[in-house]
Amino acid sequence: MPTAYVFTEHGGPEVEAFADLPVPEPGPGQLLVAVRAAGVNPVDWKLRAGKRRPGQGPLVGPEVLGSEVAGVVERIGPGVSGFAVGDAVFGNPVTGGYARFTLVPAGIAAHKPQGVSFTDAAVLPVAAATAYDGLRQLGLPAGATLLITGAGGGVGVAATQLARHFGLRVVGTAGAAKKEFVESLGAVHVARGPRLAERVRESAPGGRVDAVFDLVGGAELPEVAGLLSDRTKLITAAAKETVGELGGAPVARARTAAVLAELARLAAAGVLRPHVTAIYPLARAGEALRAVEGGHARGKVVIEVG
Repeated sequence: MPTAYVFTEHGGPEVEAFADLPVPEPGPGQLLVAVRAAGVNPVDWKLRAGKRRPGQGPLVGPEVLGSEVAGVVERIGPGVSGFAVGDAVFGNPVTGGYARFTLVPAGIAAHKPQGVSFTDAAVLPVAAATAYDGLRQLGLPAGATLLITGAGGGVGVAATQLARHFGLRVVGTAGAAKKEFVESLGAVHVARGPRLAERVRESAPGGRVDAVFDLVGGAELPEVAGLLSDRTKLITAAAKETVGELGGAPVARARTAAVLAELARLAAAGVLRPHVTAIYPLARAGEALRAVEGGHARGKVVIEVG
């Protein structure tokens, strides 16, 4: 039985394949995790297509897809404290998540609360953590109005819930088909399309927004940026290379165990509902990635392993 879903070179879906890989050995500061669930994110197909993380070298062999996992600790590398074999954990793997086993640095791993499922925990390290980091970066006071573009996607769903928990008023853009879903999260829905900024202004409380959390990029970004008098309150997770031209900034990721632990607490308390809307077995990993790559997934997609 294949142990991982990989890409063998940069390109489209045709470079994806199943592979039998050896179980990795945990190095200093690492946990070997038996994966129970792996979140599926746009970054996964972007890395396959050729985007490399800062400091990441060229592709030299099959690379396992997947940037977030939840599972059970199998072995512990030297210098690790606070974790034991058998612990249920979640975090960001360094050897890919669409696999039966992966390595997770202990510094960006957290214990999974008993009341949070593996499938829910698996979608916290990327989307929910991005949402949390962005909101902390904006530092808005309770009562402020936040515009979230792409509120129906994985990051948008988490950002909307967290923003409401922090006492913010939220206007969320999404396709017309996601109107009811976005409103169920506590946001005012504005359909994407022509005259977007004008329609946002008409829908926002008091006719203004205090900050923009962009998850879409493209032509919408400069349009909604025009809604702000203070461009330092413009952040994006979608147009990191160009947002500076508009006076904004990319989301500054913390990537810490403390953030993950706080997200786990909020999920266990029912404040943050991950909204996993589709679960695929590892044998259908390609289908799971196509669902996200197509750009129409609502909420989060998960691959269940083992």
